[in-house]
Amino acid sequence: MSRDLGVSESTAGQSVTVFAIGAILAAIPLTKVTIGWPRRHLLLVAISGLAIANTVTGLYDNFALTLAARGLGGIVGGLLWALLAGYAVRMVPSHQHGKAMAIAMGGAIVALSVGVPAAAFLAKLVEWRYAFGIMTVLTLALIVWVIAAVPNFPGQPKGSRLPLTRTLRIPGVAPVLFVTLTFVLAHSTLYTYIASFVKPLDMAGQVDAVLLTFGLVSLVSIWIAGALVHQRLRLLMILACVLFATCGCCSASSPACLRSSTPAWRSGGSRSAAPPPCCRARSPKQQATPAMSPKHSSPPDGTSESPVAASSEASSSAD
Repeated sequence: MSRDLGVSESTAGQSVTVFAIGAILAAIPLTKVTIGWPRRHLLLVAISGLAIANTVTGLYDNFALTLAARGLGGIVGGLLWALLAGYAVRMVPSHQHGKAMAIAMGGAIVALSVGVPAAAFLAKLVEWRYAFGIMTVLTLALIVWVIAAVPNFPGQPKGSRLPLTRTLRIPGVAPVLFVTLTFVLAHSTLYTYIASFVKPLDMAGQVDAVLLTFGLVSLVSIWIAGALVHQRLRLLMILACVLFATCGCCSASSPACLRSSTPAWRSGGSRSAAPPPCCRARSPKQQATPAMSPKHSSPPDGTSESPVAASSEASSSAD
């Protein structure tokens, strides 16, 4: 990709940075604007935006235009991140909220773990542009499936919305957001530059194998997270952080350490895919109830957001 666009590898990597910046800057404002929209309509708009971004990326050689397309992808991607967790839990009874969030948010993990190796393999066979073209086709198929099979839910009424500042004061929300930020930042940085990371270890030709191991273990780990998130949430998060930090340090020393560390690294990352179901944006009447107890009810409209989604959707009514 860097060769075809006429830039260095590190410069091409900025397309990921632009995607992330778009998500960061747009998630809360866009969620604020669209919080009253029917959920399926909003989901279709976001997915369509991804289709447009992937199409432009695959068709044009201009690096500036590529950055703009990746920025658009980040904007709608950030909107999806704020939407999906709450959307998923509204489809299931309360005792399955954790599993629903693990499955919904685990989709991104599977995309990274399976989609990236598949795209890398495809790029070796033909060209990286075909990967974006296939993504566009799959996205169009996804739009058809959403219209046909995904239930619609109304947006949040104004009376049930919390200001962002009040959401951040709910005990436990701010620390969870901080842990999520630092963990995902470290994880995404290592994953994005994995090819450069393994090159000094004389493993430049084995990137596909590393990513394949990463992907296979992620599928198992997502299942573990979904099964245990309600009973062992704190333990899962501690293990995820410890595994990732340990394996990140060990894998820098030798190819053998990297091979043995990859499964544990992926296992820790997948466990973080399930946001704590007990951190919910609540109506003012619920503020007197301790925030971190999993027994408490969802907001009046029946949603139960992840910490990121809760903060995003709560920002819709400013102080």
